[in-house]
Amino acid sequence: MSANVRSSMKSAARRRALRGTLDVLVATPGRLIDHMERGLVDFARLELLVLDEADRMLDMGFIHPVRHIAAALPAQRQTLLFSATLEGEVQSISRQLLRDPVRIQLASARVKHAGISQHLHLAQGPEHKHALLTHLLADPALSQAIVFTATKRGADRLAKRLLAGGHACAALHGNMRQPARDRTVQALRSGRVQILVATDVAARGIDILGVSHVINFDLPSVAEDYIHRIGRTGRAGMTGDAVSLVCLDELELLNDIEALLQRRIPDEIVPGFELDRRERREPIREVRRSGPRAAREPRRGPREPLRGAREPRRGAGPRPAVGRSSGRYPMPDRPAASRPTAARPVAAGESRPLVVLPGERLARAATG
Repeated sequence: MSANVRSSMKSAARRRALRGTLDVLVATPGRLIDHMERGLVDFARLELLVLDEADRMLDMGFIHPVRHIAAALPAQRQTLLFSATLEGEVQSISRQLLRDPVRIQLASARVKHAGISQHLHLAQGPEHKHALLTHLLADPALSQAIVFTATKRGADRLAKRLLAGGHACAALHGNMRQPARDRTVQALRSGRVQILVATDVAARGIDILGVSHVINFDLPSVAEDYIHRIGRTGRAGMTGDAVSLVCLDELELLNDIEALLQRRIPDEIVPGFELDRRERREPIREVRRSGPRAAREPRRGPREPLRGAREPRRGAGPRPAVGRSSGRYPMPDRPAASRPTAARPVAAGESRPLVVLPGERLARAATG
């Protein structure tokens, strides 16, 4: 007999699922701890603990709940840990929970994705990204596409914008209940949805042969997630296209991705969508903040600290610069003359200078 316990279930349904003797219990960490504290779960006969997608659980902040659950289990047990990567906190917690483990690696972290064509387009700002996305979605070769965004709110906004533009589109993210997620994935599988706008919740586990394109509207903050994202196309030996739209403040994320891949992702210039040197390049993160709070709070100046932020430690130097020479794979760093300098307030009556984008590929894209 088996049961599952998750947050999308009603409390009464979870209690009914935990009645009697179970052979297998599938649960999310938070809900399981709730029932542990209420005395509804007895682990005395437990023999096997399985941690699936451990890297994703730790990225979402579940490292302390996982430790709490493991401490309540019998010491004599077998523990299995499944993870796309085995680095950082995942490696640390594996050493704490596993004794004399046997490591089984099914594939390299640097998957080649030979059947997937990868390239990127450099964008001036958010509106430039939207224009490029509209151009990409008009490609006759595109049958179905998954468009990845950095935030849940960003996925909802972009999906509404694409729906207003006449696309058969739906959003998928972690704020949706599991039944709603299942209906959305089924709509994509059946062809009723052509464009799926999603966060990294869709970067794993979705296996739909009809997805011809993956578009990174926002680059992932973790380089390994790029590999999982583009793996949603080119399934079962088919070919696919992975396109990334890269803005000013995403260049370091691009550096990390290319360092992981150990190669450069070719950039392409779309005629009519070139960068304009006469316009100020807007970092996309300055524009991501929206909603009622943004409307009632003035924009902070460059030297004004965040509300509630800690004062910097005395004697602490600046954070080390992240360049192409850092990380797992050495890559040529950008010349010092092209690195961005710190911003300063603009005096009254003073014109704001043009922001020079770093990197030789940006200069080439701007000149065409």
